[in-house]
Amino acid sequence: MLTLGIETSCDETAAAVLRDATVLSNIVSSQVKLHEQYGGVVPELASREHLKNLMPVIGEALSAASITLKDVNLIAVTSAPGLIGALLVGVSVAKAIAYSLGIPFIGVHHGEGHILAAHLEYPDIGYPYVALLASGGHTALYHVQEFGTYSLLGQTRDDAAGEAFDKVAKLLDLPYPGGPVIDRLAQQGDARAIAFPRGQREGYDFSFSGLKTAVRNHVALFRSKDKGLDPSLNVSDVAASFQAAVVDTLVEKTVKAAKEQGVNKVIVAGGVAANRLLRQEMERSCREAGITLYLPGMGLCIDNAAMIALTGYLHYQRGERSDLDLNPRASMAL
Repeated sequence: MLTLGIETSCDETAAAVLRDATVLSNIVSSQVKLHEQYGGVVPELASREHLKNLMPVIGEALSAASITLKDVNLIAVTSAPGLIGALLVGVSVAKAIAYSLGIPFIGVHHGEGHILAAHLEYPDIGYPYVALLASGGHTALYHVQEFGTYSLLGQTRDDAAGEAFDKVAKLLDLPYPGGPVIDRLAQQGDARAIAFPRGQREGYDFSFSGLKTAVRNHVALFRSKDKGLDPSLNVSDVAASFQAAVVDTLVEKTVKAAKEQGVNKVIVAGGVAANRLLRQEMERSCREAGITLYLPGMGLCIDNAAMIALTGYLHYQRGERSDLDLNPRASMAL
């Protein structure tokens, strides 16, 4: 069965083709160059870029898979959560293609797609496991008992982890997106140089606003209205210390959740899963705890359509379909 996946929830325009659960193509067109001049994603501009790029990206995905649109049996599209205008572009195109070809389509939850992305690389993962979903829009821990059964253990009470990276990068006058830049700078810095706080130590919930404020207060000591940041500020040390605080919290709570839920498998999903230190520390902590860790490759951590296609295909296998009156939603619990 051939599934065409479509992803337009934020600032990546993506399309992928899967034959059953095997990836034939996975094309992503990034809008980073457009949005970096504004220091973040501008929703209206993102929607316009999706309108311009989606059909060419779909064409590229079909070509890379050596098929035509008429060969497709199912359309899977991100329908929630995300930027409503951006989602509307993808859902509208998915509906139009499905209607014109007379084939089914199915709306997919973006977060579920991220969690299941690891199954594309590790098809024998099995269930149950604990999944950490960490990205620019989400930070949450789930106990995944089986496909389609997700128990929310905890989530951020304020900023998502990826959002915190972007905001701290802005405080340091670094370019957008902040995650990769801070990750790179941190390799040159001392993670013990500044004792930034680890917020929300109890339970499974996360909080990064206090950490962000601590960074802002520290940076303010080196900033003047006339001259900007003082050269005496060691930006690499700030980046390393901030990153260590985020990673410590994510790793500690994830491993704790796995132990307390009685599972021996952990998946890390979402854009922050591409962070070098998070991957390194999660591997170490899981190994010490006797937990098997599944980390998707970088291309499956970022927003992509292969994960959406897989999720849609699995729901279709259970007899599920979406109606043509499906509307996208900016927010939706998993």
